[in-house]
Amino acid sequence: MVETSDIRVVRCGGSKVNLTPPIISSDSRFVLCTSGDLVKVYSTRTEEWLHSLQGHTNQVTGITLNPANHLQVYSCSVDGTVKLWDFIDGILIKVEVHETVEIFLSSGLCVSACPECFQLVSVHLPKSAEQEVEAKEMSAVSSHISKNPSCTAFGRGVRSVKHIFISFFSLCSFSLKATDKKGAKNAFTCIACHPTDDCIATGHEDGKIRLWRNFIHKKEYTYSTQHWHHNAVNTLCFTPEGTHLLSGGIESVLVQWQYGAGNRKEFLPRLGGSILHISASSDGQLFCTSHSDNKITVIESSFKVCGVIQGLVKDAVLTDLMIDPRSKALVLNGKPGHLQFYSLLRDKHLYNLDIVQQEYIYEAGLDQFEVVKAAFDIKGSWLATVEERGKKSSDLEFFLKLWAFDERTQSFVLNTTITAAHTDRIISMCFSSSEETTMLVTAAEDSQFKAWCQGADADTQQDQNFWSCDFVGSYHKLNPTNCSFSADSSLLAVSFQEVITIWSPDTWEMLTTLCQPPGVIRDLCFGRLSCSKYLLGTTTKNLLCCWNLLTCELEWSTSVDVSKLQPDPFSENVAAFSYQSKHTDLFVFKPSEPRPLFTNKNVCSEKVHRAVFVPREEPLNSCDESTQWLNRSQLYFLTQNMDLLTFSTATEEDRMLSSSKQLVIDDSVAVTPFYLLLGKHRQQQQKLNTQSHPVSDKPQQTQGSVTIKELLHTPAHVLPAASVLCSMFVNSFLISNTGVVSNVDNIFLFKQE
Repeated sequence: MVETSDIRVVRCGGSKVNLTPPIISSDSRFVLCTSGDLVKVYSTRTEEWLHSLQGHTNQVTGITLNPANHLQVYSCSVDGTVKLWDFIDGILIKVEVHETVEIFLSSGLCVSACPECFQLVSVHLPKSAEQEVEAKEMSAVSSHISKNPSCTAFGRGVRSVKHIFISFFSLCSFSLKATDKKGAKNAFTCIACHPTDDCIATGHEDGKIRLWRNFIHKKEYTYSTQHWHHNAVNTLCFTPEGTHLLSGGIESVLVQWQYGAGNRKEFLPRLGGSILHISASSDGQLFCTSHSDNKITVIESSFKVCGVIQGLVKDAVLTDLMIDPRSKALVLNGKPGHLQFYSLLRDKHLYNLDIVQQEYIYEAGLDQFEVVKAAFDIKGSWLATVEERGKKSSDLEFFLKLWAFDERTQSFVLNTTITAAHTDRIISMCFSSSEETTMLVTAAEDSQFKAWCQGADADTQQDQNFWSCDFVGSYHKLNPTNCSFSADSSLLAVSFQEVITIWSPDTWEMLTTLCQPPGVIRDLCFGRLSCSKYLLGTTTKNLLCCWNLLTCELEWSTSVDVSKLQPDPFSENVAAFSYQSKHTDLFVFKPSEPRPLFTNKNVCSEKVHRAVFVPREEPLNSCDESTQWLNRSQLYFLTQNMDLLTFSTATEEDRMLSSSKQLVIDDSVAVTPFYLLLGKHRQQQQKLNTQSHPVSDKPQQTQGSVTIKELLHTPAHVLPAASVLCSMFVNSFLISNTGVVSNVDNIFLFKQE
C-alpha cells in the first residue's frame, strides 16, 4: 500500500466563481474572482480568461484591491496566508502568514479558529524587504459575525494604507425585532454603506430595504423603508458616487434604486440564477453580479449586459459525471432541465443542451421535470437521457430520449422520445462498448431490463434512424439494481438484488449467475484492458468483491464501505472511495491485484457519489509508482457540498508553472504593439538574411537581443529610470566592427526582490 504527499487534493477546474463578490479593476478592464485555489483574471470586454494568480495551497476565500496601488490585489486563503499580487502581470509581491485556521476577506479580514465563530479583526501589514513575513499584530473589532460577505460593509473613511481596514461600527449598534405585529420577517440578510453620507442600507428576509440615518447618536437613529423584492434581499451595493443603490435576490432581477428619491427604481430582469453578490467599478461604469448558477454577469451603467462569465453549475447533480467522447468535455446537470458541457482542460463553459424543453418556473415547492440519467455511446454519436417528475410512484412521469449528434450544428438533436419505456422508475442504463453495434440497456424498478437498438423497416428490412426495444429480460421478478457491459461488449452484467446475472447480447441467453455474501449490489463494473476478465461489485454489507469470469468464481473480497467505484477507461486502474469515521478515503487498485497501488486518507469530509476519469492531452510519464495511475487520465470527484475536486502531482504543478513562465518570455507572444512591430521587422530581416547569405555565413545573433527581450517583457513598474535604459537600448542596436559585443549589455540584469 503506497501513500505519498506528492499528490494533493486541489480545487482547480470547475470551481465556484460566486463564492465571494468579484472585483473590477480601476480602469474597468478586468474582473477578478476567486476560484478554488486560484484568483482568476478575466477581460470585461471579451469575457475571456486571461491568467490566474497561482500560489495558494487551499481555497481562496476573499480578494480586495490594494487602496494604495490600483494595480495590486490582496487575496486570502484557508491555508493561513494573505498574499499581495500584481494582478496585471501575475507577480506575487508579498506573503503574510497568520496562525489561523480559516481566513475570510471582503474589504476587511475575518479570522476564525472554528467554522461556526467568525471574528472581524484588523491586521497590521508590517513593512519588510522580505517577500514572506509573519503578521502578528491583529486586533479584534467584532465577534460572532456572519461569514457571508454581504453581511459586512465598510463606510467612508475606513481604509488605511498601513492596515487592511479600520472599522468605526463598534461605536454603536441597533436592532429590530425578528418579526413585527403583521408577521413580517425583519431579520438582517445584508448590509451596505453609503460612500459619502452617514447612511447604512440593510436588506431583510421579507424583501424590504431599510435606510438608516443618525445612527451615530444614541437612541436617535431613524430609518426609511423601500420594498420590491418578494423574498429575502441577498445583497446590496451603493454606486461609487452614491447616487444609486443596487439590490438583488432570488428573483434574478437587478434593481437600481435612486438614492433620496423614494421608490424610484429601474429593473434588469432575467439574469439567470439568484443574485448573490453585486460589485461596482470605482468609476461607476460597470457592475458585476454573482449568481447561484456559478455565473458572473458584467453590466454597463446603462443597464445593458455586456458580458457573461459562466462557471460550472453544481446546484443539484442527479446524473453521473460523464465525459463527452468528442469534445472531452465534462457533462452533468446544468441549468434546470439542461445538461451542461464544460471543458475542464480550459476551465470554460462550452454550452447547454436543453433536455426537458420546457420553461422552468422559479418557484419553491413546484414539481417540475428534471434530468436524472444520461449516458454517451463510445463514439459520442448518441446521447440517452431520462427526465422525470414526481416523487411518488403513483405520480411518476418520465421519458426516455435518444439524441443524435449533428455534424452540421456540432450539437445533439432529439431523435427518439419513448414515453413508456418502463412501467416504473429507470434506475440504471448504459451503452454497449462496441463501435460496430450501438445498443442501450435500461434497468427499472418494474423488475425488467430492456435492450434498445436502432430499428429496421418492416417492408425494406433496412436500418432506420429510430430506436425500438430489442429484448426484455428479468430474473425471478426481482428488481434490477445495476447494469454494465464488458470492455468488448460480449457480456452484459445485470444485478438483481443480491444476484448478478451474465447475459450474451448476441443471443440474449443468460450464461451464468454469480452469488456473493449477503447484501444488495450497489455498484457494478468490468475490468479494462488486461483485467477485462474480472467483474467488480460493491454491496450494502460493506463488501468489495471481484469475480473471475473465466472460472465464474469469487477471486477475492474485502470488507470496505465503498460509496463510489470508478474504473479508468484508459488503464486497468479502478478508484474506490470509502466513507468511514466522517471522512472519505481513496484506494486505487487493479482487479488482478488486491493490493492497492495508491491510497489517500481523508481526501474530504463528505461522501463521494460522483467521480470520473478525464483523459489527459499529454501523458505525465511519471516514473514514481505512487503517481503512475495519473499518467493517462486525471480523477475528478464531486462531494456532497458540490465541491469538484481533483488530484494534482508535484511534477504536474511544476510543469504548469514553468509553462506559464515560458509563455511570458516567449518570442512569439506579442506583449505590446511596439513588440509586435519589432517582431515583424525581425522576421523580415531574417528572411532577407537567409536569401542573401548562406546558412554557414549567417552572423551570430548579438547579445543585444537579450537586452531588447528583457526590456519588452519586464513590467514597466519594476524597470529602472528611462535615462538609465536609454544608452543600453541604443547600444543594443549598434554592431561592432570587430564582431565583439560591448560589455554594456551584460549589466542589464534585473531581479525583482
